[in-house]
Amino acid sequence: MPKGYHHLTYEQRCQIYTLKGRSKSLSEIAAIIGVHRSNVSREIKRNSNLNSYNYTEAQQKACERKSKRIISKPVLNDSMIALIESNLKLNQWSPQQISGRLKREGCSISHETIYKHIWEDKKKNGNLYKYLRRKGKIYQKRSSLLAGRGFIPNRVDIDKRPSIVDKKLRFGDFEIDTIIGTGRSGALVSIVDKASKFTKLGYVFNKTAEQVEATLIEKMMPFKDFALTITADNGKEFSNHQKVASELGVEFYFAKPYQSWQRGLNEHTNGLVRALLRK
Repeated sequence: MPKGYHHLTYEQRCQIYTLKGRSKSLSEIAAIIGVHRSNVSREIKRNSNLNSYNYTEAQQKACERKSKRIISKPVLNDSMIALIESNLKLNQWSPQQISGRLKREGCSISHETIYKHIWEDKKKNGNLYKYLRRKGKIYQKRSSLLAGRGFIPNRVDIDKRPSIVDKKLRFGDFEIDTIIGTGRSGALVSIVDKASKFTKLGYVFNKTAEQVEATLIEKMMPFKDFALTITADNGKEFSNHQKVASELGVEFYFAKPYQSWQRGLNEHTNGLVRALLRK
């Protein structure tokens, strides 16, 4: 006998109506029409009217529910396209930001739909993709044998980080990175809390481990009592992680080389910073 839920046909509903009128049990009806007993039970409960089952009314109710489940794909009209492109070009918003703002204004357009519009524009030799923060580039995958920008003494891998950090339920779990300036002459140290998205930025003249260490301690010291963990990439500028951890009383972890998605919030925050603070 078939198991699991199956959508019933009009003919099967006619059979249920007839067999039910002959006082057949649910199990007998299910065996005759070739479905599981629970399908028959669910069908009668959902589509009966005043405890009376009629195949015509049952079919109508089923069709009405199905029509409500079908959500038509949003159509981008000219005014919507103009608004999206304006926010992309002038405000330098990401598709996710544009989608979020439109939803607040009562228009549900997903960021996937906006990306699709951008890629279709690119196929027509348009330049909308150039306004994306990464110009539509895809992160490059690299061999684990070549991964790593430098050896970091006593590095603790992200695999050893408490699982609660990924749940974003508490304040104090930070992701950090550096944002390079023009000609690599200076950089920003970005610090963002995973749960609250609270962000701090600090400027360093160069990316030495000593300067980055001092800036991290300076910027995080005001909320030292709340800091719990720090997760960084594998840049040599974080070589003094043990001094930072000791001074702030936190656990310091490193994401796997070239797996920036493990610090996704930090990468996203850096994109916002680059859009607002030009090199």
